[in-house]
Amino acid sequence: MQAKLVLLHALSPLHAGTGQGIGVIDLPIAREKVTGIPYLPGSSCKGVLRTACVDKAMRKKLFGPETDNAADHAGSLQFSDLSLLCLPLRSFVGTFAWVTSPFVLKRFARDLRDIGLKGLPEKIPAPKEEQAFVTSKTKICTNNNKVIFEDLDLDAVASNELQSWAVWLSQQLFADPTWQELFVERLCLISDDMLSYFLETGTEINARIKIKEETKSVEKGGLWYEENLPAESILYGLALFQSIKVGGEWVEAKEAFGELQKLSSGTLQFGGKATVGRGLCSMRLVGGAS
Repeated sequence: MQAKLVLLHALSPLHAGTGQGIGVIDLPIAREKVTGIPYLPGSSCKGVLRTACVDKAMRKKLFGPETDNAADHAGSLQFSDLSLLCLPLRSFVGTFAWVTSPFVLKRFARDLRDIGLKGLPEKIPAPKEEQAFVTSKTKICTNNNKVIFEDLDLDAVASNELQSWAVWLSQQLFADPTWQELFVERLCLISDDMLSYFLETGTEINARIKIKEETKSVEKGGLWYEENLPAESILYGLALFQSIKVGGEWVEAKEAFGELQKLSSGTLQFGGKATVGRGLCSMRLVGGAS
């Protein structure tokens, strides 16, 4: 089986919801049950790309036949859920930072090595709870070597290992050298426990209302709260290829991934609330081996 790494960069707040919530937030985002890490379901990713594919014959090869004939054969492309890799947090210095943790990076590296992707940095540093590891080119530190997120301040520690990850990730995420440099300057590694705290407090909560057309007042039951991953969030997943026969001919990996590259070349909309600008994302594919 061949696979590609899928990297998703949210250009606007992203709402990958679970339907009605049971807590204070009426429309929460999807989270992994055990880790609490937000994710975008693979079915959502597949659906968006399927819709973007206007060539009916190619759509059938890549994503399978229409619902009425779904039993004929599977599609040649499969998609995993896209998990959060970097959470953007407001920073006292440098406006914002892309934040991740050792567990997130370890799982990311494990998945990429499983698909044969080479060239990954070897070591993943492990900051203490009161520390924030930064790169040598960081722009998020105060003059007294502190990193301040919201109302929490952490001790900044320069890390060569994180520098290697920042450079590698920036090259996979962005084609523009300006954005590559910006990512290196703002990547920050914090402890797993600290990231768990920010995963609960660092998402966007928006109040939405429905107005009566006649009176221009709030309709009864027309106030609700919805949760979004903030703009600049970065998620990752896998696109997997399996060879299938369609119309007597085998679908080749080069053909399938070539078309997927074309489909992911522009801005795409993922998740819900599309009419209010949520979920605009850019997608990049990084090659793996068979």
